[in-house]
Amino acid sequence: QVQLVESGGGLVQAGGSLRLSCAASGFTFSRHTMAWFRQAPGKEREFVAGIKWSASNTAYADSVKGRFTISRDNAKNTVFLQMNSLKPEDTGLYYCARGRGEFTIVVRVATTQVDYWGQGTQVTVSS
Repeated sequence: QVQLVESGGGLVQAGGSLRLSCAASGFTFSRHTMAWFRQAPGKEREFVAGIKWSASNTAYADSVKGRFTISRDNAKNTVFLQMNSLKPEDTGLYYCARGRGEFTIVVRVATTQVDYWGQGTQVTVSS
């Protein structure tokens, strides 16, 4: 069965960095767009970054552009999110997500275009 397991979250001071990883299994990873979402307490889950199955295209939320970088290693079935210059407003539960369908052109993934979610990893940024 499809599994997405996130790791790398934690507590960091403002201005610091974290690197999230998502290990995927149970499907052909190299055929799917992958994405990261986050959800802060009392807020809706929001798109953070997406990467095409071929890694040739990426997309970012405006709030993280220039600070976060999404990447993937198709040989290791893993997607990463490098987060630099973290701000307190980046605090939330970060989810790895698989885009529905194989070899799609969608990179800026909507929640309705996700067919599998990970359990999430907590990121807390202190001021």
